[in-house]
Amino acid sequence: MTETLLEVRDLKTQFATRDGVVKAVDGVSFELEAGETLGIVGESGSGKSVTALSIMRLVPPPGRIVGGHVKLKDRDLTTISEGEMQEVRGESIAMIFQDPMTSLNPVFRVGWQVAEPLIVHDEKKRQSAMGQATAMLGKVGIPHPGQRSKDYPHQFSGGMRQRAMIAMGLTTMPEVLIADEPTTALDVTIQAQILDLLDQVNREFGTATILITHNLGVVAGMCERVIVMYAGRIVESGPTADVFAHPRHPYTWSLLRSIPRLDADRHEPLQAISGIPPDLIELPSGCAFHPRCTFRVDRCSRDVPHLERVGETQMAACWVTQGGRDLNA
Repeated sequence: MTETLLEVRDLKTQFATRDGVVKAVDGVSFELEAGETLGIVGESGSGKSVTALSIMRLVPPPGRIVGGHVKLKDRDLTTISEGEMQEVRGESIAMIFQDPMTSLNPVFRVGWQVAEPLIVHDEKKRQSAMGQATAMLGKVGIPHPGQRSKDYPHQFSGGMRQRAMIAMGLTTMPEVLIADEPTTALDVTIQAQILDLLDQVNREFGTATILITHNLGVVAGMCERVIVMYAGRIVESGPTADVFAHPRHPYTWSLLRSIPRLDADRHEPLQAISGIPPDLIELPSGCAFHPRCTFRVDRCSRDVPHLERVGETQMAACWVTQGGRDLNA
């Protein structure tokens, strides 16, 4: 039986603003197993990145976690002290942030920054940290790692900076790696190289990976399971192949119709999702997606649907499909 590494239960993160309370993450629950690659997808503002920051307890003010639990094995990360959490960050759970240029400190050499997690978590490794950091830079594909480790971030290309961020996350051999939009602003060739590298990391080190992205093609090629988020909530989850072949939530169905499919039998015009994402301060009544949904029924505007099993492998928060309707019919 596969070990459950990370368990997120009813996680709620809010931002108190002058206009009201933003419910950025509103009751999110999922599990991550050892060696698994889990994709989290959705439009900008759906709560993907805030979910990751909540797991790491790095939500910036005025945001705060107001409910739920995040368990790493049997340890609840929402209740431990900040000092204990600092020991977890980087050692047990590492995160690759969206923009490596702003995540890397411009005044320190890249090699030292890659070595820093080793030094922070094990003072005895200070002498060997630079050697291990240089070796890790080589493993992630940085040419001449001994020489390039002495360079500053501005001397690296975008793809190399992203590789350096991955190396930094892997130096302590974490059990969980969170990659938040790891291919943003990279050209397609470098994107493919970074994704191949993440796949290699998963196979070589057995690291469980959470891949956060809006690119459904990336998820289709890398992830065993996928979570679809909308307005701070999970609206669908299941094995990637099943979700993409037979979406059970109208939002997932709409996302898939808005991108080209090379494997489609017929090539129809792409369909944009009508409307705009909701205001997280004042969500619509009932299902948050119902104002944009082409399948909505009367109940959708009144009652909030909960995530329920729909079919053998998938779960969806939708009154329409829970009532037995097939969106693909």
